[in-house]
Amino acid sequence: MALRKIRLFGDEVLRKKSREVEVVDEKIRQILDDMVETMYNTENGGGLAAPQIGILKRLVVIDMGQGLIKLVNPIIIKQEGSQEVIEGCLSNPHVFGKLLRPEKVTVQALDENGKEIILTGTGDLAKCFCHEIDHLEGILFTDFVTEYLK
Repeated sequence: MALRKIRLFGDEVLRKKSREVEVVDEKIRQILDDMVETMYNTENGGGLAAPQIGILKRLVVIDMGQGLIKLVNPIIIKQEGSQEVIEGCLSNPHVFGKLLRPEKVTVQALDENGKEIILTGTGDLAKCFCHEIDHLEGILFTDFVTEYLK
């Protein structure tokens, strides 16, 4: 495993759309492991998407305190309700804002072994799923902020 450099807002890679992973192999598992190590070694890291380390592949890692989740090619297949949340981003440290996210989200993806999985998250996990999957589309949380916090 290796720590990767987190790309910061203004870096054009954060606005690009990520490509689907065609084969989940050892190289993909290594990237996921590097992402995990990078996330765990960054203050306030609850999730990380591959574009944030300069890799335009549809990969996400999340740990919101309920255990580590590794996702390959994640898509949101269902969303319910609405919640006002406060978000920040490892690519824009010290910037926080209020925005609306779904209260409940169901995600379909592959795990690190290429097996299809379906996960449902509510509250903070739903927020994190949305935030990280947005990164794969070149979308940043600041696109939706209704009020910045000091």
